[in-house]
This record gives sequence, structure tokens and C-alpha cells, in this order.
Amino acid sequence: MQNGIVKEAMATLKKGAGREMKQGGAWIYDNEIESVLGKFEDGDVIRVQDFDGFFLGYGFINTKSKIRIRMLSRRREEPVDEAFIRNRARSAWNYRKDVMTDRSSCRVVFGEADFLPGLIVDKYEDVLVVQSLALGIDRLKGIILDELKACMEEDGIRIRGVYERSDASVRRKEGLEPVAGFIGPEFDTNVPITENGVHYLVDVKNGQKTGFFLDQKYNRLAIRKLCAGKRVLDCFTHMGTFALNAAAAGAESVRGIDISELAVGQARENARRNHLEDRVSFDCADVFDELPELVKAGEKYDVVILDPPAFTKSRQATKRAVRGYRDINLRAMHLVKDGGYLATCSCSHFMTQELFEKTIREAARDAHRRLRQVEFRTQGPDHPILWTGGESSSYYLKFYIFQVCEER
Repeated sequence: MQNGIVKEAMATLKKGAGREMKQGGAWIYDNEIESVLGKFEDGDVIRVQDFDGFFLGYGFINTKSKIRIRMLSRRREEPVDEAFIRNRARSAWNYRKDVMTDRSSCRVVFGEADFLPGLIVDKYEDVLVVQSLALGIDRLKGIILDELKACMEEDGIRIRGVYERSDASVRRKEGLEPVAGFIGPEFDTNVPITENGVHYLVDVKNGQKTGFFLDQKYNRLAIRKLCAGKRVLDCFTHMGTFALNAAAAGAESVRGIDISELAVGQARENARRNHLEDRVSFDCADVFDELPELVKAGEKYDVVILDPPAFTKSRQATKRAVRGYRDINLRAMHLVKDGGYLATCSCSHFMTQELFEKTIREAARDAHRRLRQVEFRTQGPDHPILWTGGESSSYYLKFYIFQVCEER
């Protein structure tokens, strides 16, 4: 075998195909490939060339997936071997050391944006949580985790355990079964963390995704300056993260709403953990039902926060998602006092910034409110945005803070 783990097989693209990949993307789709010659197994690294024989790079192949090849490297002369994979893992950690002042809890590997396609690794204090979503990278996750632990050990951080949350249904599209469990010794999966000075208990076994939404870290910090002495409503509160940041900033009162009884229970426990239960309350309710009732009752808040889950995970569902985003933003604007503030976001890849802005603008028009943009933010730098020409782009989170004014 030459060039480390690369198999002696070659994929050739159709003429005019691979535009996304050639613009910096990591994916080649099944309908873009003319032929694959040579011996290989699904999950192997093979060579990729253009229709005219021009070398394009190396990538994982999987004939069971519509994303037929996930690119690893574009350098012909660079051996793709175990040392290459270890260097990618080390580079991911070194990047966080450059851009994150607080690395106690952060995303350590962000898939394609860290040039390790299909792999997520989150660090919660001294615990790593891994999510593997592609066959090729699944075979190498052990090497990557070992290297990450070695890097952290060099920096005086001893990782006491690793938990796998590869339980996403999308794995079936790769011919993989969803799996979850310990990698190595077992440990208490309720992990205490501190973010922005707020204490949480993260359930890495049962929590959503890998247990906690690390991407909003600095957005939670951004709302603090607006909340001192204010009345705050936090919708889709989940574990109470925005609500607790508002309370920690000195809000007079904060109410959090979420449809999940489990999440509300966790939020209440987190409030007690921070000794904020006297100023923060959490209710289990459907935000879509509760907001109209609050408007009807004439309630008004100084700050309203909307942090909904992704309303769409496909292009086909985008129209329905637009209606959902429009509805909650319109209701929220009616609940904000004149001169108060609305923090609103979308975490859907398919809800583009332009479409989200258009939706908010239409909601403001229908609510007869004028908006003054205070800030626009995205995900934290531990979730780097890889600029590409297609769907393998890692830009998904749009976060706005507006001052809401009545028409005048």
C-alpha cells in the first residue's frame, strides 16, 4: 500500500462536475462521479481526479451514501497516513488554543471545518464527547481521540473519560447504525461545567446532541449588557442558558419557557446551582401556544430572547420553517416594551442569513414595529466557518439583537 492509508483506487469526476468541491467544499456527490477504478472497500481513502486526469486530492469513499466522497487532502505530495490524521487532530486543538481564551468547555473538532469530515468532538471540562457521522472517519476516531488526549495532557489537562454520542439517525445514510456509549472506562455522565461564570450540570448521555449547545457561548454573554434591572422572557430556554446569563447580569426577573419537561427540570436545577432561583422561573409550555396568550394578556418585557431549535433540516421544509420563524418573531415583538430589546436566532443551515433577515423584516412590518440592529453574531470561533461553495459550509447560526421601537 502506497501513501499510508490510501487504497490503489481512483474516482474520476464527470465533465463539469464537482463544482462545490472545487470551490473549497468537502463533498462529492454520487451523481458527480463518472467511474471508480481499482479495489477498495467503503470507508477507504482513495484518489480523486477530474474528467481530464487532473489530480484533485484524496477522500473517503462510501458507495452507500449520496455524499459519495468526503475530501481529506488536496495535496498530491502529502502522505495520507496515521501521522497525517494525528497532525489534523493536533492542528484542531492548537487552533482552539489560538482563538479561545476559555477552553474549559468548547468544541475541539468541527468536522469539515477542521478538515476531519463527519467528526464532532466536544470537551466538557475533563470529558470528551464524540459524534461520528461518516464511515471513513468512524474508522479513525480512535487515533484522533488518542492524539487529542495527548495534546491536552501536554497542556496539563487530563481527560478522565470519553463518551460517544453517534446516535444521530443520519448515520443510517452512511450504512452505519446509531451507537452511544463509553469509549474506555465508565464515568459519571452528569458533568459539571462553568461557562461565562454560570454553573451547569451537563448530561452527556441523555442531553441533546452532545449534551450542551456550546456554539452560543459568546452570544449568551452578549445579552448580559441589556439585562441589568430588566424583566426578561427567554423562549425555548432548554437548560436555561440565556435565562441564567440574564439573571447573572442582574435582571430583575426572568421567565424561561420550554416544551420539554426534562429540559425545564434541568434548567431549574441549574438555577439552584447558581443560587438564582429567586429571580428565575421556568415553565413547561409550547412557545407557539404561550406567546399569543401573553400578547392577549397584555404582558410586556424589557428583553425577549428567541433561541428555537432548527425548524428545518432540509430545503423542502424551508417554507414551513419560514412561517414558524415569522410567527414567533412577530409575537415576540408585540411583547417587547417600546425601546426594549429582542434577541433572535436561527440555527438552521437551510435558513440563510438573507432569508432570515427577510423573515424578521416581514414580521416587524406586520407587528408595526421598527427595528434598530444592535448586533449580528454567528457561532463561536470554536465552531469555525469554512467558506465553501455549497452545503458542506459550516455556517449555520445567525444571531441578532435588535432594539424594538413602536412606529413613530
